Amino acid sequence: MKTESPRWFTSSYSNNGGDCVEVAANLASVHGVVPVRDSKVVGGPVVTVPATAFAAFVAAVQGGTFDAV
Repeated sequence: MKTESPRWFTSSYSNNGGDCVEVAANLASVHGVVPVRDSKVVGGPVVTVPATAFAAFVAAVQGGTFDAV
């Protein structure tokens, strides 16, 4: 059995000098999780989020839930 490696992705909106997070969304359909890490510390810790929770977070961001008032 071959384990799929994460393919890290940084949003095109992360244009602020490298202070951003990376996600490996390619594992969502295979393993049901989305790994998240700090783009500046690629060898550091990784937070693994359930794919459903990550999708809800992205939907909330797109819907303006976290917009500043």
